[in-house]
Amino acid sequence: MKRSERLVLMTHFILDRPRELISLPFFAEKYDAAKSSISEDLGIINKMFQSEGIGYLETVSGAAGGVKYIPAFSKTYSESFVQDLCQRLEDPERLLPGGYLFMSDLLGDPETIRNIGRLFASAFRGKDIDAVVTVATKGIPLAYAVASYLNVPVVIARRDPKVTEGSTVSINYVSGSTRKIQTMVLTKRALKEGSNVCIIDDFMKAGGTINGMKNLLKEFNANVAGIGVLAEAEDEEEDRVVEDYLSLVQIVNADDRKQSIEVRPGNLLNHI
Repeated sequence: MKRSERLVLMTHFILDRPRELISLPFFAEKYDAAKSSISEDLGIINKMFQSEGIGYLETVSGAAGGVKYIPAFSKTYSESFVQDLCQRLEDPERLLPGGYLFMSDLLGDPETIRNIGRLFASAFRGKDIDAVVTVATKGIPLAYAVASYLNVPVVIARRDPKVTEGSTVSINYVSGSTRKIQTMVLTKRALKEGSNVCIIDDFMKAGGTINGMKNLLKEFNANVAGIGVLAEAEDEEEDRVVEDYLSLVQIVNADDRKQSIEVRPGNLLNHI
């Protein structure tokens, strides 16, 4: 096999397995090449990943060592993407009653979702995440996008139990925006005891839903290592019940009567 061919196949193999440890002997046997050649190939791949701003290869030394692909957007690309997202969200036609935004088109666009997933994965790359947790709403596509780059399972909390999920744990929580008592359930088989998790949601006002997820996760002795939201409402900051979260964008001013909206970057860019 020519080196150019081997580089293409190795790059494809690595990109398909983010955060998975791959040994040099594995590559040497798979592509029938010397370890020294494989090492040089990995150096070339790592250099190109970094120059393109899509991540890097982390080297793990020792007999059981190898390399891991860590997805990470460069600061420049991240800022450009977030600014573009803000402009797309500032379209007055997106305004819905109550200061909400229509975002289903963005959440249904594969390229946009992939980029958002990689951004959150970049921010959480040092957290050693075991699972991504979300509630059964529009945040599910976001959760899967983040999980694909962290290479971990997605765990979905629901409003009501499903007979196909077996025994569940349920809690009641206060919705931050409506102040209503709501129920959230999670199947006992969904999450291992003591897991390190991150919570992903599409929109946060006061943060009642996310706070409910945190309380539900306490029943599993899970550690919430990070919280990420696509958009947050600035006008709810005083009543917010959640701290230490990352937001991609912030809705500064949304007035459906005046048909005006202002969107600015959230605090996630400070962690890239």
